[in-house]
Amino acid sequence: MNTNFAPSPATARPAAGIVSTRIAALHALAARLLPASVQLLAARLGIAAIFFLSGRTKVEGWFTLKDSTIDLFRYEYMLPLIPPEIAAPMATFAEHALPLLLVAGLFTRFAALGLLAMTAVIEIFVYPQAWPTHLSWAALLLPLIAQGGGKLSLDQLLKR
Repeated sequence: MNTNFAPSPATARPAAGIVSTRIAALHALAARLLPASVQLLAARLGIAAIFFLSGRTKVEGWFTLKDSTIDLFRYEYMLPLIPPEIAAPMATFAEHALPLLLVAGLFTRFAALGLLAMTAVIEIFVYPQAWPTHLSWAALLLPLIAQGGGKLSLDQLLKR
């Protein structure tokens, strides 16, 4: 009685070849339907929206800092080393300027690195229990730091 249930090497190779061929075809289809430039654009727009909308809650009009923003930095965020009167306008400016750079794809790596630094400060000093949210922000920012803005960016246009 034969208790060997493994397929013989002769029958295993064609099945493996079919699977690898199908996987390669799926990779090629995914690359055509969702190229890296589109993925990077989605990352830029997604993370830009998060930070820009946060910045908008801290101002009146276009860029008049709300009094409550200073209080937010003084009593809730309580960053070490930086007084709230300095941290509030700096962070609010960064929450506006860096996302706008990302949307345009201009100085993408610099803007993404700045937002990653802000994310690290928020995680370490302000809301350490919100690490899943901050990890998702970092997951959007890291490819932008590593690869830049992609073909659909002003960075790419300036390279030419």
